[in-house]
Amino acid sequence: MDSCTNLYFLSTIACGLAECLSEKEVAVLAANLVVLSDILANLIARNENCKE
Repeated sequence: MDSCTNLYFLSTIACGLAECLSEKEVAVLAANLVVLSDILANLIARNENCKE
């Protein structure tokens, strides 16, 4: 059930940000977080590949 807690926590953060930021700011933040996620996934994959 830990994943459910994470989803609740993340949705609470998202709702709070949406209330404080403009739609444009939320869109930019969301795009930046997608890029961050992709970079982190790439780093993990590269690190795993280097171990082999």
